[in-house]
Amino acid sequence: MFVTVTLTLNGCSDSSARRTQLKTDASSTPSRMQDASRVDADDYIHLSEQEWRTRLSPEQYRILREKGTERAFSGAYWNHKGQGVYRCAACRLVLFNSETKFKSGTGWPSFWKPAKDDSVQTKSDLSLGMRRTEALCHRCKSHLGHVFDDGPAPTGLRYCINSASLIFEDRE
Repeated sequence: MFVTVTLTLNGCSDSSARRTQLKTDASSTPSRMQDASRVDADDYIHLSEQEWRTRLSPEQYRILREKGTERAFSGAYWNHKGQGVYRCAACRLVLFNSETKFKSGTGWPSFWKPAKDDSVQTKSDLSLGMRRTEALCHRCKSHLGHVFDDGPAPTGLRYCINSASLIFEDRE
């Protein structure tokens, strides 16, 4: 059984809303999307932590919802070279394009910019006794990783992202 969810995404660069349809296999627990009525005017997905637990693997839940991290050089995408897009593992929002992925040597997938200006949000993270900038999915507010200012031109940024927070979609 397939479910089609249509979401209106605000904040596009041309200031107009665009519509995106996401088709997911409703019988596959990690892939199921929420009912469109559960998305508010700011495109935020409202799910209980129990609902997230049923939709994500234990590792994805630990990273995306509890702000965990995976060990360096252990994730599926740290050395991935495919051409396509990287989506949020929780809500399937397109977060990064393969063209902005680079080899950082850190052991995590690294990108120098998000797919769209508003697809990744940032906020101050003072955990672990240091000041960092957390990267979050715009739509579901899931933890993706952190942003550092030691990346390549043209942005100088390094979005250091956990593989478990991503799903790769090959360019067809």
